[in-house]
This record gives sequence, C-alpha cells and structure tokens, in this order.
Amino acid sequence: MKNNIIIIMFLCFGSAWSQQDSTLVYKKRVLETTEVDFLSSYYSQDGNNASVTGGIGTEELTDATATIVVSMPLNEDDVLTIDAGISAYTSASSSNTDPFDDSDGATPWSTSSGASASDVWANINADYSHSSDDRNTIWNADLSLASEYDYFSLGFGGGLTKLFNEKNTTIGVSAKVYLDTWNPVYPIELRSFEDNNGNLTQGLFSNLNIIDQNGNTSLAYNPVNYKSIQDKGRNTYSLSLSFSQILSKNAQFSVFLDLVNQQGWLANPLQRVYFSDVDNYYVGNAASIPNYTSSGNTDVFQLADDIERLPDSRIKIPVGFRFNYYLNEVFTVRTYYRYYFDDWGIKSNTASIEVPIKISQKFTLYPSFRYYDQTEADYFAPYEQNLSTEQFYTSDYDLSKFSANQYGFGISYTDIFSSAHIWELGLKSIDFKYNNYQRNTGLSANYFGLGFKFVMD
Repeated sequence: MKNNIIIIMFLCFGSAWSQQDSTLVYKKRVLETTEVDFLSSYYSQDGNNASVTGGIGTEELTDATATIVVSMPLNEDDVLTIDAGISAYTSASSSNTDPFDDSDGATPWSTSSGASASDVWANINADYSHSSDDRNTIWNADLSLASEYDYFSLGFGGGLTKLFNEKNTTIGVSAKVYLDTWNPVYPIELRSFEDNNGNLTQGLFSNLNIIDQNGNTSLAYNPVNYKSIQDKGRNTYSLSLSFSQILSKNAQFSVFLDLVNQQGWLANPLQRVYFSDVDNYYVGNAASIPNYTSSGNTDVFQLADDIERLPDSRIKIPVGFRFNYYLNEVFTVRTYYRYYFDDWGIKSNTASIEVPIKISQKFTLYPSFRYYDQTEADYFAPYEQNLSTEQFYTSDYDLSKFSANQYGFGISYTDIFSSAHIWELGLKSIDFKYNNYQRNTGLSANYFGLGFKFVMD
C-alpha cells in the first residue's frame, strides 16, 4: 500500500586539479576515502479516503525505514556505491484487504488483524561511476532490486555528465528501466467469489451473512465486472535531461526534463471500487446500513463491486528548474519549481523554498516550505460515483484533485575534520529533518529523518 516507496542514490564526484613537473602528473582522487551513510526515517499518516475500501475509511499508516549507503573509491577515477535499505510498515487501510478475519467485526474505519496489515519492503542498489582524467566527463551505470509481498522489481540504467566552461556549465543525460512483476492480492470477497464460481454458500461466504441495501439477507451479490488480472508485468522507461549553470559566485541555475513511459498493469489490485449504478451488499449489522458512510463506528463492511481498472500505458512528463542563491555567510536560498502532466489527465505544480541558516561553523538550520496542487485523473470518482459501464475507474484519492502544503525544519552538524570517531569511522555530519504534510482532502502526515555520514580513516 505504500503509495509511497524511498530509494536513495548517490553519485559521488569532485573537482580535479593537476600538478605537473618533468616526470610526474598528479591526479586527485574523485573520492578520497570510503564514505558510509546511515539513514533512518519514521513516517505516519492518517485520513478518511482509503483506496483499499473504495475512497472511504481510515488511511492510517506508519512506516520505519533504515538505509546504509557505502561509497568506495576503487582508484583515482572510479567509485562504487552500494545502497541497501529495508522498510517496515503497518497499515490500517491495507489490513482491510481481508477485513473479515477480525472477531471484533469488519469496518473500513478500523484495523483488521490480517497478514496485509503489515509488510516489509527491501531494496539494494549498486552504482558504478567513472570520471575522466580532466574530470569533465562522468559516466555511471546502476542496477537495483526491490521486493515486497505483492511485487518484485528489477531496475538498471546509466548516465553521462559533461562539464564545460571551466566546470561552470553541466549537461547530463540518464536513462533507467524498471521491470516489475505483480504477485496480485485481491480483496478477499472477490477472491472467494471467483474461487467458488459465484457460489455464496461456500468458502468465505459460508461464514458471512450478506445483507442488501434494504437490510435484508440476500444471495444476489454478483460483481460481474470482476476478473483477475492476466498481465502481471509493469515496465517503466525513463529518460532524464538536465542543464546546470553557475551564473555568478553567488548564483546557480539548473533545469531538468524527464520523459517517463509505463506499460503493463498500472492499477492496484488491492483497491476496491463501488459503483453508483449497482446494488450494494454488506456484511454486518443491518440496522447500521443507512448510516454506513456517515459514521466511522458502524459494524458494517460493504462488499466490493470490482478492483480499480486503469489504462495499461501512461506517459508522464515533468519539467522544472532550481535556482540557488548565496546571500552571505549566514543565509542561502534554494528554490525549486516543477510542472507535471500526463496522458491520464493529471496536471500539477510543485514549488518549494529552503533557506539554510548557518548559525556556526558546524551547525546549520534549514526551514523549508513546499506547495503542491494537481487536477484529477480522467478515471477518478469518489466513493460510489463510478459507473460499471465505464472501461476505467478508480477511487484512489492520490489521483483526485487536491492541493497540499508541507512545512519542514532541519538541523545539520558538520565536522570537516571528522574529529569524533566510532571504531575506524570518523563522523563527518549529522542531519535531522522533520516535515508536516497537510492535504486539503483531509490526509495529514509527519516525517522524521535522521542521517549520519562517516568517513573511513
């Protein structure tokens, strides 16, 4: 369920200088010594538009992530970076993939005890980069693997960066391919309906009392649109272009363009959809059915009409720029803007500003603010507003129209001499970050991040 999944990639390179006498050319190493980053984060959210339950119900989720990044100089020109991470989450929303395994009753506003209530996501990435003798050309290649209970991903790619104009101008191009495979998990009632050929007296249904929208016991539940997915692959191809220019000793500007093409199964088989033109069927307290959507305490669960259906292709194009300005020894301003559009009808704007404040030689504060808005996808409709006659439909509020504000604060400690040590590791920096996110649909989230950078002696 984690719409949201984090991969931290580092491409490490530095400036170069040469010193020459009659017999020797000295070349400074791209990376002087091995660097090790230990990163951790904690994320929590809540809201009332869970996509697993068709656009209503709790969005409560917590996620804890731990990552280690090791950058190793292989020689003067080459750096190998290994990035490995693990993320463990618990989700009240995704637990409702099977809400009927809880003896306390099934409701979209509570957590079930099923296996889908928690999971672990793991990934590992390897990046190899090579810098030319004059340090004006850098190329890299990378490989990544990621796995969760319902999918596996293999990624690979590479890039080329060229520096010109005494390294004041930088042009970069990179390409990536991700080959993902679903191990689809469906809402339990749809699985049982298919496995038992529509017989509502067998399997899961033998233990449930199905009630129609009038509060009467019924065996008429029939999700006619439902069929399990056949194409379990999802491939993503991306091309990124970037240009960066140092405008003065105080100012730097960069612009980027990404072209992303996705093919295959792009919907989420966990996510239910309820139609406005189809009768409703429930499990639970018949007396609570008239108040089903207005109360989060009713012991009722609505059976799915189908899972979300989305096109098997998507083209996404973000374009944006950054402008950084060094005001003085205390203040720096970092700005960012991105415009995004795709062929599903979504258009979005992202704008952010961060103002690092250097309060001493070792400590820097960096308050930040980020604004985001988007239009809704062509296939989105809220709970019970999709039609069964449509080809594509979803009630995932990540594809709805919304705006969001994010306020952040961070503090960084830097010791260029790495005077503090843990075994053979010298502590180079510590970074702490906090973000508070508020969406106008009611979703709210908090993020805490902590990172330690060490260098090998």
